[in-house]
Amino acid sequence: MDLQTYLDQRNITKYRLSQMSGVPKSTIMDICSGKSVLGRCSANTVHQLAQALGCTMEEMLEFEAPYDRDSGLPQNKDYLECGLPDFLQDSIQAMKQAWKKLDNGEEYYRWDCDYCELQSDINSAEVNQVISSEQAWYLREKYLRIKRG
Repeated sequence: MDLQTYLDQRNITKYRLSQMSGVPKSTIMDICSGKSVLGRCSANTVHQLAQALGCTMEEMLEFEAPYDRDSGLPQNKDYLECGLPDFLQDSIQAMKQAWKKLDNGEEYYRWDCDYCELQSDINSAEVNQVISSEQAWYLREKYLRIKRG
């Protein structure tokens, strides 16, 4: 089980765990997303989290996010959506709503506009180095449903 699943089962937010443990919320978010590995955190961080959750440090180290065996990267890539510029977040929201309507069988005549706007915003952000190529492809695959070839 990973830390996020453990917290979800106990209705503990990352913010609450941060308050209880004294560990920065950003560190907890990185651990939950798989961006950071608990085994590479300082002993103090692991100790603080273990105390806050009422478990041992050894048990705490078992809360690792699942990784892809071939690439070694976290399977959950939600961290690639952190820190996106506002214009890109707005386009993503519009595309989410468009897909929701289409997937429910509703007629939605602005779908192509939303699609093109998001694609343009992703490309612009990538070219201007506001986001990485990895982030750009993640967003294309997730929100434009484009398969990387």
